[in-house]
Amino acid sequence: MKRAVSSPERPHPPTWPDTVTCPFDFSDALDFDPLLADLMAKGPVSRIRLPYGDAEAWLVTSFDGVRQVTTDPRFSRAAIVGRDYPRLTPEPIVSPESVNVLDPPHSGRLRRAAARAFTTKRVRRMTPAIERVARQLLDEMAEHGPPADLAHHLSTRLPHHTICELLGVAPADRPVLLRRTHEMLATAPEARRTAADAKRYLRDYFAGLVVERRRAPGDDLVSAMATAAADDGEKPLSDEELAVLAVTLILSGNDTATCQISNIVYTLLTRPGQWAALVRDPGRLSGVLDELLRFIPFRKGVGIPRIALEDVDVQGVTIGAGDFVHVSYLAANRDPAVFRDPHVLDPDRPAHPHMTFGWGGHHCVAAPLALAELRVAVGTLLARFPGLRLAVPAREVVWDTETIRRFPLRLPVRW
Repeated sequence: MKRAVSSPERPHPPTWPDTVTCPFDFSDALDFDPLLADLMAKGPVSRIRLPYGDAEAWLVTSFDGVRQVTTDPRFSRAAIVGRDYPRLTPEPIVSPESVNVLDPPHSGRLRRAAARAFTTKRVRRMTPAIERVARQLLDEMAEHGPPADLAHHLSTRLPHHTICELLGVAPADRPVLLRRTHEMLATAPEARRTAADAKRYLRDYFAGLVVERRRAPGDDLVSAMATAAADDGEKPLSDEELAVLAVTLILSGNDTATCQISNIVYTLLTRPGQWAALVRDPGRLSGVLDELLRFIPFRKGVGIPRIALEDVDVQGVTIGAGDFVHVSYLAANRDPAVFRDPHVLDPDRPAHPHMTFGWGGHHCVAAPLALAELRVAVGTLLARFPGLRLAVPAREVVWDTETIRRFPLRLPVRW
């Protein structure tokens, strides 16, 4: 029998002498956070304290340990609801009703509804439209002339356009939604109210959109999710469930691909010969992208924690019932027990699953779309601008320092 942990009043233990305060603030061109590397070297499980939240947490950094925590039902995300859990942002990003804080099997209904939009077949049908937008954006960049900011011309606009098209967001509404999603990810203490307002705005916006789509369904994801769930004999998604799920998807749609387009281009352009090698042999792009996704940290530190529902042994460490547990996908991607020379970017590395899109029951359902966007964005750049290079010294590239994401805010390039 599992021992449930539900009381938000549970007193947390005194600070352990080996607890490390982790801002995870590698907001620049560092390939990896030195503090995270130190924790990995000390062992697969550490005690940490994050900038916000009223308790310490365990941090699991090994590949096998992360895989265990993300698949073992004794670790619950749902149990964090109502708790001031340790985190990197002053305002919790996730809503209590979000699929991201539901445990299997309860999360299955929402995930199945969302996953229908990101099947290989549907993404394949969407790819020509993504290619057209990418070509149009790069046409504009070419017309602008060098030097041009790749982050502005491509990295931010392509993923945001794609997810908004998918959700049926009117073009006039897209700029404010982009700003609001960015505000939700802020880490500064003074950003708490702004982040809360942004979260409320996005939820209200999509609640209104759901009402419109119920009344007049269209060829968009919100309409498709509602009708698909009912067609399969499952209970239809409620208006609230659809609105929260749409917020989750627009955050995801503006996250991985937006960060990684700039991160990938920066990484290739700052390593001698890497860009030119892909120009000569673009057929290698898919394999190289997989290694780049493993290698590049696109966010800082950790995401949503879990709570241990009973005492559990993880990699030889007993995690007590009621303890918060964070996992680091970034660290798991650099585990030397799984990846030989893990801190080396090796375009010829043999294929092996990585954790950039998560693992287990909370693996990112939009991963197929993100991968398609990355292939299109980088592939189109290689073909259109084979002589692409940075327009400033690498040390002058400006990186995000205000949110949980890690990517160049501006990436000046010339060709």
